[in-house]
Formats: sequence, structure tokens, C-alpha cells
Amino acid sequence: MRALSDTNPEAEKILIKLIRQKSIPERLAQMESLTSLVIQLSKRAIARNNINKGKRELDLLFLELHYGEELSNKVRQYFEKISNEKE
Repeated sequence: MRALSDTNPEAEKILIKLIRQKSIPERLAQMESLTSLVIQLSKRAIARNNINKGKRELDLLFLELHYGEELSNKVRQYFEKISNEKE
């Protein structure tokens, strides 16, 4: 059973074959590159929609949207704690 896809089945077979021909380091490098691109595009979209926020707030919003409010709040509290310790 095929997953829902807009890719032509023959093209999909060729793409899978090409991926299988790559070495593990090549696959990992491609995965790292694609992951980095997706993170970059996501952060850019968040920044465009929140032009009034600074870098730290944008990073916390990224965390909240992708990893949940609980983690974002813990990171925010950590930053507040280390900021207070410096004063």
C-alpha cells in the first residue's frame, strides 16, 4: 500500500533507488542538510510573522511551536535564571 503522495509512482521508484545507492555518510549528510533547511525556513517564517519580537523571543517561539510550550517555558525560565545571576 502506497502512502498518499503527489509523486508519480515511477519517479518515486527511481528516487528510492537513488537513495538506496548512497552510502550511509551520504544519506546522513543529505538528511542533515534538509533538516537544516527546514529549520531555517521555519525560523524565517516565524520571524516574518512576529516582526516585533527579538531573537531570543523568536527562538523561544520556535521551540514552542515545534517542541511544545512546556519545553519553551523551561528554557525561558533558564534564561531568566542565568540573566538574574549575572546581575
